[in-house]
Amino acid sequence: MRPFGGSLLDGRPGWRRPAELVCHCLLLETDAGLVLVETGMGTAGVDRADEWLGRQFVLVSRPTMAREETAVAQVERLGFRPEDVRHIVLTHLDLDHAGGLADFPEATVHVYGEELRAQQNPHGHTERTRYQAAQFAHGPKFRPYETAGEPWFGFEAVRELDGLGADVLLVPLIGHSRGHAGVAVDTGQGWLLHAGDSYFYRGEVDAGSPSCPAGVRLFTTLVEARRRDRLANRVRLRELRAAHGGQVTVFSAHDAVEYRRLAGLSAEQA
Repeated sequence: MRPFGGSLLDGRPGWRRPAELVCHCLLLETDAGLVLVETGMGTAGVDRADEWLGRQFVLVSRPTMAREETAVAQVERLGFRPEDVRHIVLTHLDLDHAGGLADFPEATVHVYGEELRAQQNPHGHTERTRYQAAQFAHGPKFRPYETAGEPWFGFEAVRELDGLGADVLLVPLIGHSRGHAGVAVDTGQGWLLHAGDSYFYRGEVDAGSPSCPAGVRLFTTLVEARRRDRLANRVRLRELRAAHGGQVTVFSAHDAVEYRRLAGLSAEQA
């Protein structure tokens, strides 16, 4: 298992000063081949950002246009080919999570079924802007999942993803989008839970003293699909960390501090 950041953003969640955000991807070496969790913005996000990401997103987020930071470039830097990535597992289909799908056109894309329906039949302005049609024009090989009845540390989960066995799970965490899910990975030395956009700032899931900058709080409210579910799942993630922090490492998609901590742990273990 190798964590890496697919792209960097120079956003402003604190309003008064720039803050670094990442698109946190995981590359897993499994018996089924390489598995990529999240894809970042993709090479087209560098080459034709306005079309691929949307003009509004580019203006507000000011993404770093660096091909070497894309997921496919980092896969190649590790000595693999794009076609070696046999499976992709996504937390959701937002433009900064699914933007790299076109770089891995042969991969099977595992996603929660309600999220795929949201992308294919968006409701309202927020959903129409969060899913960029250009990113799906190549016809991804989607494998959606409809049920999540298996227990996992107090959550329901989808186990036995097709072709992946029991080491990679989808854990529904509805709220940010209507089909949002976390991705749990059994490393053999404990679990990782990529919580996607269930939260953006590490303090949000601090069980002892929860905190969140005002700008992040406003942003997450503006882009949420189901507020009650999002807040409830954030509480459940706090409880998970408090009760099982020694067994499960929880991290979000965009917190740069969490990314560096996990990358550091991985380097030490390697």
